[in-house]
Amino acid sequence: MGIISWIVFGLIAGVFAKMLMPSDDPEWIITTIVIGIVGAVVSGFLAVLLGFGDISGFDFRSFVIAMVGGLLLLGGYRLLKRT
Repeated sequence: MGIISWIVFGLIAGVFAKMLMPSDDPEWIITTIVIGIVGAVVSGFLAVLLGFGDISGFDFRSFVIAMVGGLLLLGGYRLLKRT
């Protein structure tokens, strides 16, 4: 269930990231959600590698990790897009 939960968390994180980091860019919500999913999955794997424990379900700690990963990746995407 680990990867499925990170994808679902990434979907939610992508939506929240779009709300927290609004922009005038004509980017689609789909792009933001995909970036959120990728950010959540990557941050989930990094969290497991750094010893935060195995992710086996939905909890607040996992959601925060997914949100941070999604926001960081979305911020990086916008910085690269700006240049």
